[in-house]
Amino acid sequence: MAVAIREVRSGAQRRAFIELPFRLHAASERWVPPLKLERRLFLSPRTNPFFKHGQAQLFLAYRDGPGAPPHPVGRISAHIDHAYNDYHDARWGWFGFFESEEDEEVAGALLERARRWLAEHGAERMVGPADFTMNDESGILVEGFDAPALIREPWHPPYYQRLIEGAGLSKAIDLYVWRIAASDRERTHPALFELAERVASEHGIRVRRMSRLRLRAEMDRFAEVYNAAWSQNWGFVPYSKEDLDAYAMDMQLVFDRDWYMIAEREDTGEVVGLAITIPDINQVLRKMKGRLLPSGWYHYLRKASTMTWIRIGFLGVKPEYQHTGVAAKLYIEHFETARRKPQKDGHCGWILETNTPMNRAMEAMGSHIAKRYRMYEQALAPASGTGE
Repeated sequence: MAVAIREVRSGAQRRAFIELPFRLHAASERWVPPLKLERRLFLSPRTNPFFKHGQAQLFLAYRDGPGAPPHPVGRISAHIDHAYNDYHDARWGWFGFFESEEDEEVAGALLERARRWLAEHGAERMVGPADFTMNDESGILVEGFDAPALIREPWHPPYYQRLIEGAGLSKAIDLYVWRIAASDRERTHPALFELAERVASEHGIRVRRMSRLRLRAEMDRFAEVYNAAWSQNWGFVPYSKEDLDAYAMDMQLVFDRDWYMIAEREDTGEVVGLAITIPDINQVLRKMKGRLLPSGWYHYLRKASTMTWIRIGFLGVKPEYQHTGVAAKLYIEHFETARRKPQKDGHCGWILETNTPMNRAMEAMGSHIAKRYRMYEQALAPASGTGE
């Protein structure tokens, strides 16, 4: 039976694109079904700010069987983030949303179609997966298949790594996700507590909680730290105003003041570091099974009693303040918060495997690596007829 790759054009094809992983991973206890409505909005150029600075094409793979209508067996996106390329003076293209049956022919055809689309649009390298950026779900899970999938942590079956590498892609970099627990406080290196205690007295820096009413303004402060602290990270691209608008709206759905922290100078009010820690809405989504109705709303409204995990999505300090112990203070604040909150366990990351200071800090907190995701890359030949 031949594999056919088709561009997603119609509403029916878009629904099939969204629903495919529901079939592929139906038997998995670790895969968390996303909210289908949210996926439709995320993939729409009208509602996702990615399309203000990027372009994308979705593809479905079909198996044509005798006497039966073709059915989807895989999916992929090919996309170009012009903001990323402009910032890095690069010509990268990305693939994402990769899902496939355990079939090398299907995976190879999907990746080849993504390669061709990217080359036709002037890309010189294909990198991924990222849905659509590194701040969304990224990487192929290569270690930690039995660990829970927290918010924005994709789950993949083990054979995905074999399919990707069998199609000729090579490792670009690994992303670590660290397991943290309130009980790790007892295993934390004493130096972290000493650093945290001196932050206020020696450096005049305090930690406060973000305000829900001023959350959009707080996101501007977040971007100030993010653009300074993460600027050297692999895959980094600055947030745009439209990105921050959308991010603030997303954060309202899972906002918990106790876990959203800002470190700032007491004399000037300058923001020097922050931590955005998100209660794990995936624990709620698992019960919602991809739908708001008939009972999805009930589970969402009861989310406060359901979410017992957290994910530290961002924890960073401006480079000029990284010697002050601000990061240590933010770490210790997490332990203190966990004492009075229902969330006692969680994940921190992802963190680049090359980020030695952050990985050493996680070790000093008594944490261990729970998951490893892998980003892949491949050089692209110029598309024929482009003149390149």
